[in-house]
Amino acid sequence: MLEWAYLFKIGIALFAIVNPIGSVPIFISATEGWSRHDRARISKTVAFTVFMVLSLSAVLGDKILAFFSISIPSFQVGGGILLILIAISMMYGKMSEARQTREEAAAVAEREAIAIVPLSIPLLAGPGAISSMIIAAQASPGLVGQLSLMLPIGVVCLMVWLALSLSTSIAERMGTIGINIVTRLMGLILAAMAVEFIANGLQGLFPGLA
Repeated sequence: MLEWAYLFKIGIALFAIVNPIGSVPIFISATEGWSRHDRARISKTVAFTVFMVLSLSAVLGDKILAFFSISIPSFQVGGGILLILIAISMMYGKMSEARQTREEAAAVAEREAIAIVPLSIPLLAGPGAISSMIIAAQASPGLVGQLSLMLPIGVVCLMVWLALSLSTSIAERMGTIGINIVTRLMGLILAAMAVEFIANGLQGLFPGLA
């Protein structure tokens, strides 16, 4: 029997961690100069990728990490370092340059890659979201319990798709200056989140630091 109150709680926590609304300025910056059609297509790819990553994390996450002998703290430190690099690019307004050249921007394969890294992983399906799904799966033993986690994951990914699909309208309303300001602020917030990921990971790797 499904525990709806527990699934609702998981969904709220996952929404806060994934933060679809906060990812809009990052998405706009990463897809600068793209057409409305391309952004709509990429938003679907991002939402689907996030759904697949979080679903696999809920069902097979602990087994995959154990297979590669990777601990959650190690994943947090590695993901945090990558987030810091992205945040630095955002704060200095070099997101598009760090991403690719104008010639590479014309390649569909490059755009699909951007949808997966860094937009889906680790910005949305990051260490926090993945580790939370692994922990939730451990608290919901059995196949039925793990499959029930697909419901809150699906709802959050639907919100991700809606937020990113409306990013063009949001960009038109905000203007270039507004986007630049929000992007730099989000870069600062992203850097702080990265530091938290790294700090939590280091505490897990070296308990004496706590």
